[in-house]
Amino acid sequence: MKKASVAAIIITTFFYLGCGCFGYAAFGDDTPGNLLTGFGFYEPYWLIDFANACIILHLVGGYQLYSQPFFAFSERWFTRKFPESRLMKISYSCKLPLFPAFQLNLFRLCFRTAYVISTTGIAIIFPYFNQILGLLGAFNLWPLAIYFPVEMYILQKKIGPWTRKWILLQTFNISCLLVSVVALVGSVEGLIEAKLS
Repeated sequence: MKKASVAAIIITTFFYLGCGCFGYAAFGDDTPGNLLTGFGFYEPYWLIDFANACIILHLVGGYQLYSQPFFAFSERWFTRKFPESRLMKISYSCKLPLFPAFQLNLFRLCFRTAYVISTTGIAIIFPYFNQILGLLGAFNLWPLAIYFPVEMYILQKKIGPWTRKWILLQTFNISCLLVSVVALVGSVEGLIEAKLS
């Protein structure tokens, strides 16, 4: 898991910084929200379709990753609230061709499907999608991707306060907080500008 997390963070950081820096270098403040089609580039169609498929693949993985704590919390709550419910207890053994057998819980399938459908529906009807997405990303990035992992690492490795490693980690933590605050301010400004225009 550690290797996968490190690889994922390095790759996504490279692509996000690349899109952000090159987009700003090329277009300045007029950078479109969608770099693929925001400035009239629609051909070759296969390239745009391939890039959109890659974006969907990336978002599906990220969506799953960030939804897991909510799923776990909700399933624990429902299990405590309705301990005698058969829906919570029944699991079916399923076997798909070319895949190993797995257990399918009916409540888990229904709840997660309803959650994904409802959040997708809200995202589709929500105005100023890019601005809201930027606002939520700026708001969530630091605590979920920086603060909690750094603090867990410090506790797990028993790094003492005011040691060289602790100072470096806290410096990294604070600098990422400042970047997130600036991104949050920029996202709020973009949302207000989109609302006024």
